Amino acid sequence: MATGSILVTGGAGYVGTHTVVELLNSGYDVIVMDNLVNASMESLKRVNEITGKTVQTCAVDLLNKDGLRDIFKKNKIYCVMHFAGLKAVGESCEKPLLYYKTNVGGTVNLLEVMKEFEVYNIIFSSSATVYGSPNYLPIDEKHPTGGCTNAYGKTKYFIEEILKDICTAEKQWNVILLRYFNPVGSHASGKIGEDPQGIPNNLMPFISQVAVGRRKELTVYGTDYDTPDGTGVRDYIHVVDLAQGHVAALKHLEKGCGCKVYNLGTGKGYSVLDMAKAFEKASGKPIPYVTAGRRAGDIASCYSDASLAKQDLGWEAKLDLAKMCEDLWRWQSNNPNGFRTEGSS
Repeated sequence: MATGSILVTGGAGYVGTHTVVELLNSGYDVIVMDNLVNASMESLKRVNEITGKTVQTCAVDLLNKDGLRDIFKKNKIYCVMHFAGLKAVGESCEKPLLYYKTNVGGTVNLLEVMKEFEVYNIIFSSSATVYGSPNYLPIDEKHPTGGCTNAYGKTKYFIEEILKDICTAEKQWNVILLRYFNPVGSHASGKIGEDPQGIPNNLMPFISQVAVGRRKELTVYGTDYDTPDGTGVRDYIHVVDLAQGHVAALKHLEKGCGCKVYNLGTGKGYSVLDMAKAFEKASGKPIPYVTAGRRAGDIASCYSDASLAKQDLGWEAKLDLAKMCEDLWRWQSNNPNGFRTEGSS
């Protein structure tokens, strides 16, 4: 077991909160660091309710190096789980400098402070976007990376490369890069879930907001792809499975691992229309939709080969599409405005 705390950067966000729950339930001591730009303290209050524990929280930005140092001075950190970063694909294309400064620059700050305090263990929240347009399917970890179609994906790719270079140069580091496919769903309690600010960038929060009456209809971009129904196919993974993948990765890292890369996905592809129909079934609500042309940068199909995670980490996704939709609907119907209560901004 880890000798010290797990520092979870971006731990008030969607995947972060679910991972904090799984870490606490597995007996780890957790410290959450989040600048709350894309998250709220309410999410962490709910983590405390779910687990019956109180999470230590620091409102610190990755770009604030003195604030980072302060956390490491005051706490014995064993490993960092690094989720923090900006993540809107469209915005990353409009504001690339902001994304490079925050995501890449912030990570360099974090790594420098880790090194200063001799903390050499990190698990990085990466993304299947590093693969770009697939050369083959399913995508395994040997697939080429770097052909990213947007600045957000490039920041993930650049951070991966930085971490690989550190491992090559300094052998004391243990690094695990987790490449997620498409996280959906929420904790079974319905207390925490995905709460996008403004118009959702991802399909399932948009569908759930249509079901709950916040949006009029879904726009389906592209109906002429080379897929069974002409709409884009993706690998959707339940966020609780994903969170448990991080705990499995941490247990693997505790044995000493050098630098490892793992896909976290189900290995199954579902189309946009498949997802809309599954959500209609789970919610009992119609999902009206209109069609539009393809969006720039979108690809026809993307799904994983996650067999390496099963082999090395003893992890595989267990929760199916029906469960993803059922848990997402419980979160959305219980929290129609997300973590914001009536009357708050």
